[in-house]
Amino acid sequence: QLQLVESGGGLVQAGGSLRLSCETSGNLFLVYDMGWHRQAPGKERELVAGMDHHGSPYYDDSVKGRFTVSRDTAKNTLYLQMTSLKPEDTAMYYCAARTAGESGLIWGSWGQGTQVTVSS
Repeated sequence: QLQLVESGGGLVQAGGSLRLSCETSGNLFLVYDMGWHRQAPGKERELVAGMDHHGSPYYDDSVKGRFTVSRDTAKNTLYLQMTSLKPEDTAMYYCAARTAGESGLIWGSWGQGTQVTVSS
């Protein structure tokens, strides 16, 4: 089992920055990669950034150049540095871990989420 706990969300003005953290614990050897997803009201949850098991980051085009994923392996913590925030970045942000399931890799472990609100 994996436990993920996000923190760092809040209210920020457009153009501002926030850093989200995701502390992980449990059977970390099961993790293939980790990602940051977000869900805005009335919209589907979307993957915006992540880091694979080699430590290589990947990003959705909507956040590329503005968001940066990093990790501190000693602290088992994944970060999402968000800069140049826009009102459309407003959403609940979730940290998730992808592990191998019977039908392949699945986003099977999720945190409780942290709210990010960007005012115009």
